[in-house]
Amino acid sequence: MHPNQYILSYTMNSDCHFMNLNKLLLIFVLFCALFSCTRDQLDMSATDMDLENTISRVSPSGNLSSFTLPETGDYSQFMQDPRNPMTPEKVALGKLLFYETGLATDAIKDIGKETYSCSSCHVPDKGFMPGRVQGIADGGIGFGNSGEGRSRFHLYDEEELDVQGARPLSLLNVGFVTNTSWSGMFGAGNVNQGTEDKWKGATEVNQLGYFGLESQNIEGLHLHRMDASRENLERLGYESMYDNAFPNIPKHERYSEITTSFAISAYLRTLVPNEAPFQNWLRGDMTAMSEEEKRGAILFFSKAGCVNCHQGPGLNNQKFYALGVKDLYETGEAFATGPNDIRNLGRGGFTEKTEDMFKFKVPQIYNMKNANHYFHGSSKKSLKEVVEYFNDGLKENANVPSSQISGFFHPLNLTPEEVNDLTSFLEHGLYDPNLNRYIPDEVLSGNCFPNNDVLSRVQMGCE
Repeated sequence: MHPNQYILSYTMNSDCHFMNLNKLLLIFVLFCALFSCTRDQLDMSATDMDLENTISRVSPSGNLSSFTLPETGDYSQFMQDPRNPMTPEKVALGKLLFYETGLATDAIKDIGKETYSCSSCHVPDKGFMPGRVQGIADGGIGFGNSGEGRSRFHLYDEEELDVQGARPLSLLNVGFVTNTSWSGMFGAGNVNQGTEDKWKGATEVNQLGYFGLESQNIEGLHLHRMDASRENLERLGYESMYDNAFPNIPKHERYSEITTSFAISAYLRTLVPNEAPFQNWLRGDMTAMSEEEKRGAILFFSKAGCVNCHQGPGLNNQKFYALGVKDLYETGEAFATGPNDIRNLGRGGFTEKTEDMFKFKVPQIYNMKNANHYFHGSSKKSLKEVVEYFNDGLKENANVPSSQISGFFHPLNLTPEEVNDLTSFLEHGLYDPNLNRYIPDEVLSGNCFPNNDVLSRVQMGCE
């Protein structure tokens, strides 16, 4: 008998009219123990129980905790560089610096100065990715609604643009990886142990010994033509925030590219989509996802095999695989890239090892619904196209040898209904609708952000 039914019949018995509440609760507890009630099991549908069992079977912990994102403010759950522990003061500073267009004073043309920020290429509404196939920082103009309207400013030649040869990764859940970029080339330890002979040029920064985020953000300030000198930081009004964030660093070292990177890196680690329906379901809200999304989640963790690569709370990984997708230059919409771009080689472009060629780091996959472009080459335009590509299991890039293709990439034999269910989970179950909580109300310069060029200001209503 269902415990609720037992209690109802018991309390209606004439001999039990005056049973006190404590005895009633005791009976309920005893029967819950007898029937192994967990996670509000009494309210779980058959699909819910199937999903919980499916996840538990593949979970390293044997339960749902392996895929549950930290609560906001719980810094202890992230991979952190021991030389840059997260603090509220660093996070608060980094939250402003990430959007601060006032840092962009090293633009190669006067017209481009103070017109872009880190968020020009990592737009919250787009899951902290560009709004178009390729981000444009210095040399870009316009924003549109969510970055899709950005284009080349006509006064910049193509080779003068600050753009990427591979679509920028999402910054969500970056607190669960140690080495960053599609090739994993930033960061001194972990997967980059033994690659020290390759630490030159952009990756020379690895010699400082920091994690990927810290290393990439130090290099990124140079790459993206930003000025983190004390003079500029004081001009913008950030001196006291640096004092609060780095009280143990001597003043003559406190205002620098390194501390700026430390603050931005601390902020980026807080970017977790923990209000997504799947996260609410993991925490016990059985109504957070639709039946279609739950069926899609079951496929994700079983038949479709997505969990083989997308693991842990961030559904990402520190491994590299070749999927044979097209490169960014093939979209016909990208600037300053082509068939000889070293970034087309993925991990192999960094390590120069044959076995690493065309392999790319497993990305996180939350908040992909509005991304509009997928994979390192922006070769797919919808999540359903992505699911269909994996379901077909056939490479599309003739430059990628079949011998390099991951063993996980093969026909999945999903039915059309299963394709729709899996797509629904990816689109809606993994979509946090409230990423605006990670955006500041203003930056200290008073500039418009994430862009501050004349067209963006008009389009974003900053005028």
